[in-house]
Amino acid sequence: MAFLADLIAARQPENFSLHEAHLNTQMVRLLRAIGYDRRYVRAHGPYLFDEAGDRYLDLLSGWGVFALGRNHPTVIGALRDVLDLQLPDLVQLDVSVLSGLLAERLLRHTPGDISKLFFCNSGAEAVEAAIKFSRSTTKRGKIVHCDHSFHGLTMGALSLTGERIFQDGFGPLIPDCNAVPFNDLSALDAALRGRDVAAFIVEPIQGKGVNIPDDDYLPEAARLCRRYGTLFVADEIQTGMGRTGKFFAVEHWGVEPDMVLIAKALSGGFVPVGAVAMRKPVMDAVFNRIDRAVVHGSTFSKNNMAMAAGLAALEVIESEHLVEHAASLGGELIAELGAMVERYEFLKTVRGKGLMIALEFGSPRSFGLKAAWGALELANKGLFSQMISIPLFKDHRILTQVAGHGLNVIKLLPPLVINQEDKAQIVSAFDAVIADCHRVPGAVWDLGKTLAGHALKARAA
Repeated sequence: MAFLADLIAARQPENFSLHEAHLNTQMVRLLRAIGYDRRYVRAHGPYLFDEAGDRYLDLLSGWGVFALGRNHPTVIGALRDVLDLQLPDLVQLDVSVLSGLLAERLLRHTPGDISKLFFCNSGAEAVEAAIKFSRSTTKRGKIVHCDHSFHGLTMGALSLTGERIFQDGFGPLIPDCNAVPFNDLSALDAALRGRDVAAFIVEPIQGKGVNIPDDDYLPEAARLCRRYGTLFVADEIQTGMGRTGKFFAVEHWGVEPDMVLIAKALSGGFVPVGAVAMRKPVMDAVFNRIDRAVVHGSTFSKNNMAMAAGLAALEVIESEHLVEHAASLGGELIAELGAMVERYEFLKTVRGKGLMIALEFGSPRSFGLKAAWGALELANKGLFSQMISIPLFKDHRILTQVAGHGLNVIKLLPPLVINQEDKAQIVSAFDAVIADCHRVPGAVWDLGKTLAGHALKARAA
């Protein structure tokens, strides 16, 4: 402990220079350009603390990993127990009790007749497994996904990701991965009716933009999959584990998938862990003989630290009633933010379920505001959302994210442990920042001019 504490204390001021020299230089440049170059030294629950002692409310939560907040004592205790017990780990020619216990407990929450589980290390690995398992089960090659989806950045998952910016420069992608518009049943029917599609992989609520389907979309999509012999795979990597006010988002629509993909919050925020929950016929189709018992796997999957973190995460979610809390507090937050739509021309809609929330901005009615909006959009589509997120961070110490490239959507993905005081801070901060954007000219629009200048220079380069 002293070794690591001393090392961090001595080298903490070098975090940006170390990354600039040895890791992603462009990430350092980006953080400095937008004023996010803070040195965080401590974290607790939904809060980050920098070296000056300032507290930040984290509504990004590590892309949804920290659903329990950071450094939850229950998870820390479970990990310490594993280390103290000195259990055998990753024997490989063995099966561990912790992985069995985590599978048993996690499967209590899965919808329908899902009864089998495959563990891996991440959401992307879960997607890769789903591609292989669906092809093995159906003996078909094609995979269908949705436009504007995000399923990961490994090659198979990237092939199902409907955002071109992530794909550019990495082709050719794997073949027979075809996109259909989200929330379009006719397009899905046309894609499946050839009876050659192994799986339809869909986010119940799309992470890029927080796009929520019509109430009949997912139930009818599942019906079409059954009709044409296609497996219905719900990517709940971000929406699962209570995020939307249900343990799994498909529960909002009563859908029973063939496979459910799980990761992020299952880690408890410490040790990476992912999982594919599936109906028994899918598992049996893949591991169908003794000599195929190891036909798919992952070296570090089912390691004791990951399994303990998963068990602790479930304990916290259940004992602290975080699913119910996400539903109630999220509903209040959506309503209070939504009440601003009538007051502010730039704010077009607030949508979400539970604590997965989006604020979408658009062109205003007033001539002066419309001209300012148009100038930003001409420089770079989606730039207005940066005029919201940057002041939220600098002036109100709230960390948010833009919901996708080219989108004027701010996405909130806070830890499920935020409280009424946090909610009040969120509403007050958005109220202040959005109000400032309606003052043209003004300080926020000076920021807009700076951002537009950077965008135009980047385009020219």
